[in-house]
Amino acid sequence: MTIHRRNFLKQGGLAAAGLLTLRIPALAATQKPYQGVLQPTHNIPADKSIDAAWIKSLYERGETTVYRKSANELKFIGMPAGGLHAGTVYLGGDGRLWLWQVYNDPREGIDPKTVLWNDGKQEVKVRNRDGACYVEPAIAANKRVLDQGFALKIESGGQEWIKELKEDDWQEVTFEATYPVAVVRFKHSALPVEVEMFAGGVFVPLDADDSALPATVFDIRIKNISGKDVKVTLAGWLENGARKVSAKDGEGERRNQVVKGDGFITVQGSFAAADGSSNRPDDGYTAITLAGETGFANTHAQPWPVTSAYFSTRSEAPATSAPSGILNGGVVTETKSLAPQATASSRFLLSWHFNHPLATLRAKLKDTEGGFFYGARFKDAAAVGSYLAQNLDRLWGATLRWRDTWYNKSTLPHWFLERTFLNIGTLATANTYRFASGRFWSWEGVNACEGTCTHVWQYAQAMGRIFPSLERDTRQRTDLGIAMQPDGGIIFRAEFEGRPAIDGQAGTILRIWREHCMSADNQFLTQNWPAIRKATQFMLAQDKNGDGLTDTPMENTLDAIWEGEIAWIAGLCIAAARAAEKLAEDAGDKAFAKICREYADKGGRNMSQLFNGEYYIHRPNAAHGRSKLGSYNTCHIDQVYGQSWAFQAGLGRLWNREETLSALRALWKYNFTMDVGPYIKTHTGGRPYAVAGEGGMVMNTNPKNEEKAYGDNVTWQLGYFHECMSGFEHQVASHMMAEGMTDEAMVLTRVIHDRHHAARRNPFNEIECSDHYARAMASYGTFITACGFDYHGPKGEIRFAPAINQPVFSAPFTAAEGWGTYSQENHSGGGRTCELELAYGSLRLKTFKTGPASAWKKVTVQLNGKTLKATLRQADGTSTVELADAVRVLEGQKLHIQFS
Repeated sequence: MTIHRRNFLKQGGLAAAGLLTLRIPALAATQKPYQGVLQPTHNIPADKSIDAAWIKSLYERGETTVYRKSANELKFIGMPAGGLHAGTVYLGGDGRLWLWQVYNDPREGIDPKTVLWNDGKQEVKVRNRDGACYVEPAIAANKRVLDQGFALKIESGGQEWIKELKEDDWQEVTFEATYPVAVVRFKHSALPVEVEMFAGGVFVPLDADDSALPATVFDIRIKNISGKDVKVTLAGWLENGARKVSAKDGEGERRNQVVKGDGFITVQGSFAAADGSSNRPDDGYTAITLAGETGFANTHAQPWPVTSAYFSTRSEAPATSAPSGILNGGVVTETKSLAPQATASSRFLLSWHFNHPLATLRAKLKDTEGGFFYGARFKDAAAVGSYLAQNLDRLWGATLRWRDTWYNKSTLPHWFLERTFLNIGTLATANTYRFASGRFWSWEGVNACEGTCTHVWQYAQAMGRIFPSLERDTRQRTDLGIAMQPDGGIIFRAEFEGRPAIDGQAGTILRIWREHCMSADNQFLTQNWPAIRKATQFMLAQDKNGDGLTDTPMENTLDAIWEGEIAWIAGLCIAAARAAEKLAEDAGDKAFAKICREYADKGGRNMSQLFNGEYYIHRPNAAHGRSKLGSYNTCHIDQVYGQSWAFQAGLGRLWNREETLSALRALWKYNFTMDVGPYIKTHTGGRPYAVAGEGGMVMNTNPKNEEKAYGDNVTWQLGYFHECMSGFEHQVASHMMAEGMTDEAMVLTRVIHDRHHAARRNPFNEIECSDHYARAMASYGTFITACGFDYHGPKGEIRFAPAINQPVFSAPFTAAEGWGTYSQENHSGGGRTCELELAYGSLRLKTFKTGPASAWKKVTVQLNGKTLKATLRQADGTSTVELADAVRVLEGQKLHIQFS
């Protein structure tokens, strides 16, 4: 039986843990309202007491975040280091891989456990989706499922040193946190060399296929810092991981064998079952490959410690052992000589291949029948290594180019670039799959809440911008296909549900608009327009009284069915109607565009009816009043989420600006605190996604201190209201950034960043109902609004209106067919220079926009020194440059625009 998130919390999470029932033991049976101490006074201070100098420092470029052995900051680090949808393989703080969640394990989260947490009044049990790994993060040393590592033999001046690339063997180890490629550095004052390790999976924006290789690249660079010649021998090893979990003696034997090719050598581990079977979840292959011409292999590696023999033993004959035998894995080795101050590089590739989708999914997901996407491409791990080795310069080169483009060619603060981007690492965990059919599919968090849930995934902005083909396919194949009902309703978990969710329905229409804009042409829209129209009609029909404010009770992301007119839901539907209007216009359906426009205009006007003078509220159903759970006159984190989405998708202002700003200020005043401790101590019932001493924005607060503020018959979902969930916080930060509340946006993003400092927990794992939660990819939206980015691929339009660092600004961007760097500089005479430099692919451009509008009279546009015909116009706060003919900017080219 499938237990969804809401049922888990109800049956075995918050309620079973005592987070709710210890204080209201008869609630489920009697449905009595909260009273007395269960209606605590609002206690978030209006004065945040934030140091102005600290806020100013948030805008500084600063340095890349570096975590250090000397500061005890390495033990929790787990950066997803494999390809997309290929399981969870973590790169640890000292450069070794850990976790190895590649065995199709159905257990929830990365470290299933129950821990105790003091909620301010008593110790309560916290299960995995309640935040166990937030309270007690997984530690790398306890999760090294496979033995893997590198060792270095150094010879110079008659001396010899042997060091493994691990924390214990070096005086200082540092981890530079630049997902998707981290840099780990090893230093020791007694050694003539320093080591620099660039490690991560292949990650090339727009290339969803080659970014999905089940492999990790180790690009290890050794520098001779002495005045003498140095000989270095580098050995890398990987334990045979086949049937690592299940194998018993008598069932067969592990085998290691060498595979050679042009410019590489591989040792692959497999398992030969005595009965010939190969269908267990951990049946498969692991491999280590050395890319280069001079390496050699050893298939007979024994357990460690490493001795001098590991660097000289060459044995390329197949090796076998029983599961309990002493055969460990394969070693590949390379020797190089270094003159003083010279650097040598060796590139190792670790790959895996376990092509057995979860048995628990097979009954409902037909797409599992062909296995995984990588399983259909490659027969085993050695084939992955071979492909990667032969294409390494192209794939790893593009990966490093993206890293350089994102982190080094931008003027945005390093910490901001890290936090807004790293959550896309969720795609490189066991939270997401891609099946042989090409279908993308996901949980909400690792192995928790199935079905690529529409009302969670619609918050995630990263994948649609970085790998838009995956989102387009999901809209077409799943939302508008498998999940589409005859009346246009989209089942919010596809095969795993039977009903639509209203916020998921609206969010899907908004994502369809985004996916259309991130396309090179109109093909996606044209193919899907009838289904898009039907889905929109279903959403519009949920406004029963015709005022443009959705009022049909329907499931939402807080796992309840709220009644009445809810600003959060109504606003999302208004935004979706505006997106549908734009889609209809591009599809040539003028009649439907008019219907959508009228709905959005009416709803935008009537949103003021839901404004209480300070913020937007939930107006109760006239017949039932407040009989059921709702936000009512409380201050809810998502109350203006529709407008936030509009800024992500270039849809403009949807309703009253001043009211919207007031609502955001109310969220800052009533819901944000630099220390959540006092609030969660008195407002118990929430899960610990932020704890005492940490800042955050609480989901829903009762600043008016109303009795029965959340309804007469509150249910278990009330626990959500007292939590800090980072995905919701990120969407508010992105909205604040777009509205000019840049200080508040930066502070909110920074406290999330600080909550995930490596001294506390894994920086790469934002948790909400299990690990690597999809909603956290809303963080990319704050980057979008910081750049003031908007793009319409089919029309060839691009816009930048930076919200911060405006005098001199540069940032990365992605488009339908390419990515690169946008930069601008304002000149003292009032002019501005803008430049688009392509680092990958190409960009078709007809229209360029920048903001704010200025008194510029002239524009000059050049592509590689050739002047292009262009006209300039100023309107609606935007300066628009229209090229006479569309141009294509190619990789390595620059488009130069000069305003004067």
